[in-house]
Amino acid sequence: MSLKNLRTHYTTQINPEQIGDDKVALAGWVHEVRDLGGICFVVLRDRQGRAQVTLVKKKIDRELFNFARKLIRESVISVRGSIKPEGKAPNGYELIPDEIELLNEAESPLPLDTTGKVDAELDTRLDSRFIDLRRSRTNAIFRIRHEVLHAVRNYLANGGFLETSSPKVVATATEGGTALFPITYFDREAFLNQSPQLFKQILMSGGMDRVFEIGPIFRAEEHDTRRHLNEATSIDIEASFVDHFDVMEILENMVEYVYNQVIENVPDALEVMGIELKVPKTPFLKLTYQEAMDIVNSHGEEELKWGDDLSTLSEHTIGEHVFQETGEEHYFIIDWPTEIKPFYAMPYEEKPEFSKSFDMMHRTMELSSGAQRIHVPEMLKNRIADQGLDPEGFDFYLRAFSYGMPPHSGWGLGCERFVMTMLGVENIRDVVLFPRDRRRLSP
Repeated sequence: MSLKNLRTHYTTQINPEQIGDDKVALAGWVHEVRDLGGICFVVLRDRQGRAQVTLVKKKIDRELFNFARKLIRESVISVRGSIKPEGKAPNGYELIPDEIELLNEAESPLPLDTTGKVDAELDTRLDSRFIDLRRSRTNAIFRIRHEVLHAVRNYLANGGFLETSSPKVVATATEGGTALFPITYFDREAFLNQSPQLFKQILMSGGMDRVFEIGPIFRAEEHDTRRHLNEATSIDIEASFVDHFDVMEILENMVEYVYNQVIENVPDALEVMGIELKVPKTPFLKLTYQEAMDIVNSHGEEELKWGDDLSTLSEHTIGEHVFQETGEEHYFIIDWPTEIKPFYAMPYEEKPEFSKSFDMMHRTMELSSGAQRIHVPEMLKNRIADQGLDPEGFDFYLRAFSYGMPPHSGWGLGCERFVMTMLGVENIRDVVLFPRDRRRLSP
């Protein structure tokens, strides 16, 4: 049999009224076999959903009936036959088979249950991710993640942004930090890039004007939490002739657009997860850093002083306060102290102790950071030196500022955090196919 004849439709593509007497072929995995003696039901599962294959002992070939009864769960099959409307069956139909072809038989027992009746620990699921992906909930998460990234690309491209790619192997720290993974690059040391930041800015000097990138970033930080990874996916933009408020508007409108697209295009995946998404209302609330500190000091369990970063507990305190006051889960914290933001964040001219920077927050965690960037060469060199870094190590970057760099702004958004907060997922590893953290390097 030609491989293209193994499947004519996915399970969700069949409309019994349109199919009529035509034969169809479905291909996928044996999700369940229910043998009731005189009747046998085989539930076939593909990436779109499930279909019920019905075999009545008195009406079907005995050899085919006995063959179906003995199918092992998670084996791969192709089923050819006729469609019959059945309101109680998945997708409103059942498939009456003429033939069932076993394409690959699964071993037994399975590493974990795919029906959802028996839960498994996260590590067990990640160790056997190929099986975990066959679970409806896991499959739904990655269908939604696909839709999120598809919507991001559409939104930014329609907004005049060009998609670009920056190198992931670099000679020096791109943001001056020490949390980098060193690698051997032929006869010298190199690092895995922790951000596309400096390269985005170089493109502004090249006149590309509005760019975005969706790609991996690497942080050699020894976190072991539910919301940190050592390899993550970052959604980044950079745009010329705009300030930080302009790119905040781009960000909040993109979030609104993505939520709407997920609701419209993958409602079945949301249903599998039992989620009814609420679209965030724009514009998002903007709190200053000082206002955020005041909320923590008035309502939280911590005492913050000027220049402190926000702990997880502080983020939760502010997020809950905003939610109780507005009913919204997304907001901005703006005007951060210049001293605790990266060297490229532009200070306010009249109050240089504050920077034109922001974080976009969710009720539970930070999702994005951004700023208007310093585009004046001497100011940038001084800021690099002020942070104890050697400007000569950034020569490849600083040269781009010496030949006409426009004012520009941008942000980076963590894809995994965006998806996990959207879906209410508690562990970031659930929204990554093959997560990398301090303990996990395989599969």
